[in-house]
Amino acid sequence: MALTKLTQNLIDGTLVTSVNSLTGAVTLETGTDWVNTIQTSNFTAVAGKGYFVNTTSAEITVTLPAAVVGNEIIIQDYAGTFDTNQLNIVANGSEKIQSRTNDAKCTTENATVSLVYQDATQGWTADNIADNPPPLIVSYLVVAGGGGGGSASPSSVGAAGGGAGGLRTSYGATTGGGGAAESSLTLTAGVSYTTTIGSSANGGAYGGNYPGSSGSNSVFATITSTGGGGGATYELNGLTGGSGGGAGRNSTGGVAVTSPVVQGFAGGDGINTTGSAGAGGGGASSSGNDSGAVNAGNGGNGLSVSITGSAVIYAGGGGGGSQTGTAGTGGSGGGGNGAAGNNGAGSNGTINTGSGGGGSSTSSGAGAAGGNGGSGTVILRYPDAYTITNPGSGLTFTTATVSTDKVTTLTAGTGNIQFN
Repeated sequence: MALTKLTQNLIDGTLVTSVNSLTGAVTLETGTDWVNTIQTSNFTAVAGKGYFVNTTSAEITVTLPAAVVGNEIIIQDYAGTFDTNQLNIVANGSEKIQSRTNDAKCTTENATVSLVYQDATQGWTADNIADNPPPLIVSYLVVAGGGGGGSASPSSVGAAGGGAGGLRTSYGATTGGGGAAESSLTLTAGVSYTTTIGSSANGGAYGGNYPGSSGSNSVFATITSTGGGGGATYELNGLTGGSGGGAGRNSTGGVAVTSPVVQGFAGGDGINTTGSAGAGGGGASSSGNDSGAVNAGNGGNGLSVSITGSAVIYAGGGGGGSQTGTAGTGGSGGGGNGAAGNNGAGSNGTINTGSGGGGSSTSSGAGAAGGNGGSGTVILRYPDAYTITNPGSGLTFTTATVSTDKVTTLTAGTGNIQFN
């Protein structure tokens, strides 16, 4: 039985007036209070206790109590099996272990884990433990490069807007094309994953009736988003892409890809038979508008995604151009505006949004160029315990912390990334 009180008169009758030259109240520490029952399942520890833990049959998780400075807990590997079935250690709430918010683990055979709570900065510290990071579940937004707007010469008078790059995301409720958000990826630390940021597409060239080029694909691991379709010119169909390019006069808008999944919407049709305007390119959340007899079609709207912690709209379609009427406006999320009047160049889509370029207009002379599509982006959200490295050094990216996650935004290049 432990001694709990020091009386003034000890057994031999000696009068005690001080301890180590100190007087006043005296507290005796009686050492660790070991729990007799062997722990064979998950449990919550109590400060000042010692536990014999047997992981012969399975891993065991010990949850630490809310702590004050100086609290101690000792855990002993009862059967020498921590190397076979590890011990998991979880802090209370937001308290730290070894100065981090990660859980910890012990995988050392016959280990004694002596935990001491230092303060809110260091939290619980101990020997024989290591970080036990959570599963590497990665949410993503992968947007391809947007298509370029078409160019116009006097014979075409108004060209169509480019389609937005395909948008695929696992974050939020909706992905490009109006479908439900895709599933996040469960990845493996230390493995290299191919990553490519789709570049912007050129608009149709100055000096003729040229459709815009289609955007380049963006890739992360198993996820590929298809570049946006180029905007058409005089009596040509819009090009197929992640979202379709708009059509020229009396023609059909490009459609959105359907393999492996729908990533956007179709471009608008050129429904006028003798008019002077181009249709709008498709966006991630709506189709491009058809052109009228004199007024061009607007680009389809992009999709708002909050993966960075703030709502940002991506992948708007480019607006069509018009000779005699109103130019089409670019869709929300960075779509380039179409041009109106004499020899007007289409506006570019906004970089790193995957938006389409605007169509140009002309009524005389050599015409004007279509707007370039906007480059794409890849944005990844994953547990704070991990850090992205770039072994290939071919990618441009930045990383921020949002709540308990890290968010890495990749804006250019091709290479491999790892999570460590």
